[in-house]
Amino acid sequence: MLSPSQKKILILIGFISLIILLGVLLYLAFFKPMISSPTPTPVSTSTSGTTGLPIAGVGDGPNIVNTVTDDTKVSDLLGSENKLIPSNVARGGLTKTTELNQNQSSGLTLGPNGNTVQYYNNDDGKFYYINSNGEIFPMTDKVFHQVEKTTWSPNREKAVLEYPDGSNIVYDFNTGEQISLPKHWEDFQFSSSGDKLSLKSIGLDPDNRYFAIANTNGSKAKAIENIGKNGDDVYPSWSPNDQVLALYTEGIDFNRQEVFFIGQNNENFKSTVIEGRGFQFEWSPEGEKLLYSVYSSDNDMKPSLWLVNSSGEQIGSNRKSLKIETWASKCNYYSSSELYCAVPNELEEGAGLFPEIAKNTVDTLYKIDINTGAKKIIAIPDQDYNISNIIISEDGKILYFTDEKTDRIHKINLQ
Repeated sequence: MLSPSQKKILILIGFISLIILLGVLLYLAFFKPMISSPTPTPVSTSTSGTTGLPIAGVGDGPNIVNTVTDDTKVSDLLGSENKLIPSNVARGGLTKTTELNQNQSSGLTLGPNGNTVQYYNNDDGKFYYINSNGEIFPMTDKVFHQVEKTTWSPNREKAVLEYPDGSNIVYDFNTGEQISLPKHWEDFQFSSSGDKLSLKSIGLDPDNRYFAIANTNGSKAKAIENIGKNGDDVYPSWSPNDQVLALYTEGIDFNRQEVFFIGQNNENFKSTVIEGRGFQFEWSPEGEKLLYSVYSSDNDMKPSLWLVNSSGEQIGSNRKSLKIETWASKCNYYSSSELYCAVPNELEEGAGLFPEIAKNTVDTLYKIDINTGAKKIIAIPDQDYNISNIIISEDGKILYFTDEKTDRIHKINLQ
């Protein structure tokens, strides 16, 4: 039988052994994985019944596939540890984003060679271009004070410049030629060949308001349609195949509108019905399809992307929702089948009806296959941006955009 002192010694030995055992278990559970695995592993998410394409993981190493579904959230794809390692190239995760200028900019477009971009500097009134290395050069020494809107020709060598006082000029950046257009003309668009303009001619009398076309020097103006008091519902936009000059919307009920296609010669084009209001659109490169966004009570008045055929006898057919909540103005085509869009991570109810409530949203970049509707996240910018004016270089290597919060230009490497 053990004495009291011997019992105390055994209890003490047992207590010390327990402490050592707990220490070993804590080491194995927490500290050893941190030492043996220094590189964070991107979170992999998957959902049964997915309809989207896989996206790549962050970092410059091997791709780790994450499945994107209609319910996938960006926060699910990035753990806090991944925010430390943005990839230099867009691979579907956190991606390095480079600021290219420090001025308020507008009128961002591709340059004539397809791999530079050019823009208007609101601060000094000059036009500049940025090469693929990020270097900035003036397009001309001429100063254009307070340009309100810039509309570029298809070859980006001419532009219509609209001013706050109603003045309009066409400027040729190759020759320096400048031509004034009437003050009552507005909302210009170039034809696909660049030799004509479509426009709204807004007289004081509603009976003297027309949608019209003219040569780029202002000559040979021709009225196409009397628009009266409906000017806000007419959208000048020359289709790439030159069949359509503008679109016109007419309300059916709260959630539906009819879209009419206006040609040069009173063509009796088919119309199509769209499910919502707040119509914005982009032509596909060949003009065969129309990407558009609308909001309705069916989706909490948030903007939603749709596709519909828009050429000849096919107008109105094959309409389908892409199940993405963003505006068409935040999208751009790279090819007839590839579309890039900036999609807000979150949108409040009513954002379509009141876009100003979304001015501080943070966007993620998606790539969409318009033939199948499949979509994948192509890049999560490494800073919080409200993205607009997406432009893809013709070689497909760089995505440019404007941050709506600062009006500064940024780029992301796609390759």
